[in-house]
This record gives sequence, C-alpha cells and structure tokens, in this order.
Amino acid sequence: MRVYEVQDQDPNFSGMIKRDELYGGKAGYSILVNSSHAKTRKRFTVAHETAHFLLHKSKIGDGLKDDALYRSGLSTWEEVQANRLAAEILMPFPLLEKSMRSGVTSVEQLAREFEVSREAMSIRLELPVFATG
Repeated sequence: MRVYEVQDQDPNFSGMIKRDELYGGKAGYSILVNSSHAKTRKRFTVAHETAHFLLHKSKIGDGLKDDALYRSGLSTWEEVQANRLAAEILMPFPLLEKSMRSGVTSVEQLAREFEVSREAMSIRLELPVFATG
C-alpha cells in the first residue's frame, strides 16, 4: 500500500483508499490524503484508511472517500470501527500509560509526543473535547 498527498479543491476532502494495481504496491491499494491538512490530521487519515483496509476491505470496491468528519458512505458503525483502530494504531494505551507514568500528563504534551491533534488525544483519553478559537 502506498500513501500520496494530493491537492483537492474540496475543503471537506480528508482522504481516501482506492484500488490501485499500478502504484498500490503489493497490497494493490493507495491511500490519498489532502496535502493542505496539518501533519497530525494526515497521520490520522492514513491510519483511518488503513483501518478500512484491514476491517472493511470487501467494502472498499473501487474506492472509499472520507470527508472531514470521516464519513465515507459506509455505516456509522464501520466508521466508528475505523476511527477506533486508527486511534489504537497511533495512540496505543500501553504507550500512553508509559508516558503518563513517566510524568507526561497534559493532553497537549501527550498529543505532541504521539503526533496527533489535541482533539484526537482528548477523545482517546475519553475527555471532553472543547472547541478552539
């Protein structure tokens, strides 16, 4: 599987996974991410699309396109599954616990350490997410 950054005119485009026999490597799929998004967002998008590949490969068809809220046309439950696996890939609880035991306790510090957004870390820690400016 290969990952490519693409420019997309649609600001709601987050990423997609698609069948790609030519450039998709051994897996035969490519992941496209919006090049204008922050690095933390791109990382979560790649993990989310990888989760779709692992969990829902039979439903990808010619491609699944996710919007800014990670909606692709799959069921809400399938999107929740992909988000949960993406969070586990990027923020595994054993590593989070290790960081917290070593003294890293703020959401901001943990988010920086795991290279995810503050919102993603808050959700992973089951804390309330507050809108930012």
